[in-house]
Amino acid sequence: MQYEPIKHRVGRFFNKSPFSRKILYHLLDLLLLRAWHIRREINKIKVSIPATASILDAGSGFGQYSYFISNGSEKYNISGVDINQTQVEDNNAFFKRIGKAERVTFSVADLTTYKNEEAYDFIITVDVMEHILEDEKVFRNLFYSLKPGGILLISTPSDEGGSDAHDEHDESFIGEHVRNGYNINDIQQKLKKAGFSRTEAKFTYGKPGQISWKLSMKYPISLLNVNKIFFVIIPFYFIFTYPVSFVLNLFDLYGSHQTGTGLMVKAWK
Repeated sequence: MQYEPIKHRVGRFFNKSPFSRKILYHLLDLLLLRAWHIRREINKIKVSIPATASILDAGSGFGQYSYFISNGSEKYNISGVDINQTQVEDNNAFFKRIGKAERVTFSVADLTTYKNEEAYDFIITVDVMEHILEDEKVFRNLFYSLKPGGILLISTPSDEGGSDAHDEHDESFIGEHVRNGYNINDIQQKLKKAGFSRTEAKFTYGKPGQISWKLSMKYPISLLNVNKIFFVIIPFYFIFTYPVSFVLNLFDLYGSHQTGTGLMVKAWK
């Protein structure tokens, strides 16, 4: 299943104006369960970083998390890096049009080579590591780029069915992934090997989240891969399915999961 082409089509559609771009961000925040978990973790982390924190959005994509963080304080200095030049250009144009370009900037970079010595108080990387084969090199670079006491937040699929792959022979639902997911212990060991002094990890996308993901992501994306006409039908689909997904997301967000298809990992320098 090719997820990236769908994502790019959606990005082009909503990139017509700052207003439509903000609609995209709100839709992503509503539909993507990982966004619920990430916003919650960011709000927890904000109390432990400086009021004038320097923040890196590593693999910034559409820039939705940079936007969310920028709304938390006018004193944050946010840098976003991504390997996709078009997304970087779109993000810079959007943040310039909404008057935030002085403190939110984006540049093209490869995380396997990107380093900025002790520059950031907080680094966030969302659904990025599953796309990068040389993950240990990236963890070392992120450690190098954090200030002493800085925090890294990672959201990524787990090996408990992440990417909708439930055994080693399954193909990832997201065809661009180089791994189906991380083991909750292995990723923490890799982070400690990179130099991080302490790590915490928990499962996301427990049973409620897995059902919600199928309703709000897997089935719609599968339809959009079949025919573009489903772009017209999708809004009506969500009228009926989103109330169910909303309740399931609440259960997932506030529940404790012994296993899950997603991981939320924090590491301290």
